[in-house]
Amino acid sequence: QVQLVESGGGTVQPGGSLTLSCAASGTIFSRYAVGWFRQGSGQEREFVARISASSSITDFAESVKGRFTISRDNAKNTVYLQMNSLKPEDTAVYYCAAVAAVIGGTRPQSYDHWGQGTQVTVSS
Repeated sequence: QVQLVESGGGTVQPGGSLTLSCAASGTIFSRYAVGWFRQGSGQEREFVARISASSSITDFAESVKGRFTISRDNAKNTVYLQMNSLKPEDTAVYYCAAVAAVIGGTRPQSYDHWGQGTQVTVSS
């Protein structure tokens, strides 16, 4: 059973940075593609970024392109989402998700395993 645990959320001022971590257990993590999604209050869950199992492919939503980066350390079973130049509209609960595939999709339905989420609030 794959278990995912997000951490690193918090409150930051506009223009600030945060790094989210997604730690996996219970599986050979290097076989799993990972995606990050977010869900604002009253909004649908939306795609933020994804990374392939081998790290060779990364992809970002247009709204975060150039500000966020995604990386993984398979030796540590962890995926990271580095978020820079944060804006108030980035405020949301951020979730990581995993699927046993080379690369996951941009829809939540593409992923089989989810973490519990971590809150990110961008406010002055």
